[in-house]
Amino acid sequence: MLKLVTTLIKGINARHEDRVTDHFAIDLIEQKVREADTVLRNAKETLASLILRERNERRLYDAVSARKADLETRAKLALADGNDMLASEAAVAIADLENEAALRSETLARLKERIARMQLSLEKTYRRIVDLKQGLMAARAVDGERKAQASMNRMIGRTEPLREAEELIARVMSRDDPVEESEVLDTIDKNLTHETMRERLAASGYGQPVKVSASDVLKRLQMSTASA
Repeated sequence: MLKLVTTLIKGINARHEDRVTDHFAIDLIEQKVREADTVLRNAKETLASLILRERNERRLYDAVSARKADLETRAKLALADGNDMLASEAAVAIADLENEAALRSETLARLKERIARMQLSLEKTYRRIVDLKQGLMAARAVDGERKAQASMNRMIGRTEPLREAEELIARVMSRDDPVEESEVLDTIDKNLTHETMRERLAASGYGQPVKVSASDVLKRLQMSTASA
């Protein structure tokens, strides 16, 4: 039983960890990019130090080689002049310089090899970081799209705001036309004062017309024209 409970707890913790990782995925990627940039910067500084050391070792090797060559030239002149003792002393110094030159040559070879390996490693790391940064940009775009879609889904899923908006639109559209309302009010006023009945009687020929009609105006104009 205890083993089963332990297994269940581990499963719950794993799911919780996955949810946390998914939620902070972009932040985690950005942190990894910063760490990679730091590693790359440190590696560049190490490479620069190796290159400077190699240059300094090269200068020392060249200096030893030049001293050895100079002593050899002078020792040969001493031998040619019959000064064997001085030439022997020069030979000892030349031997020391040769040994030193050999050691510095080996050091140069090791430094060159380390520099070559470091440069190759730097190039690979740099390319991976470039790919990582491009992936980060793509991940940001996808994450932004996903969050926008999720927000829209939540908005669409909540029908209450949409229904309220639709009801407000219907309410505005169903309002009475103020012009039409004014005409209706005028009609009501006329009916209350019996003005409408008076107009109806006049229109039927009972009594003087209440309003001047277009036909009356036309007749008046025709009579005026005929008189003229």
